[in-house]
Amino acid sequence: MRRPGRSRVAAAFLPVVLGLAACAPVVALQPAERAADPACAEVTVRLPDEIGGLEQRETNAQATGAWGEPVAVVLHCGVPAPPPTSELRCVTTPGGVVDWLIDDSNAPEFVFTSYGRDPAVTVVVDYEVVSGATVVSELDGAVARLPQVGSCIGPEEAQ
Repeated sequence: MRRPGRSRVAAAFLPVVLGLAACAPVVALQPAERAADPACAEVTVRLPDEIGGLEQRETNAQATGAWGEPVAVVLHCGVPAPPPTSELRCVTTPGGVVDWLIDDSNAPEFVFTSYGRDPAVTVVVDYEVVSGATVVSELDGAVARLPQVGSCIGPEEAQ
């Protein structure tokens, strides 16, 4: 038996829902090569709702994340783990959990790639909107779920 008025309530909320969806369209991204890796699912379900005051956005690709309107932070899980390098600076988050390679060659857009994690995560940050240090620190708990296979080494250890 159909309840009277139920369709009127649904009809009243439909324009609101559609209106909200129109305000923040889905961010179109391509999944990384290994996005289907179960470890990336562990990361994705732990992504924060907000980073540096930027709200999380819905994406259309597996193992991705985006924050800001317009988008200022984009995350892809499932990228190939980077090999050791002396070309990029390697830093550890303040909590000492996740190591990141920093590519600032396209500043103010910085690319952070988790180091010593397999699969890896890449995070692109618009430094004109939010600090990369803030972003990677707030992603630390999620990215730490990836299997650790190495860590940053100091210049004295690289020789």
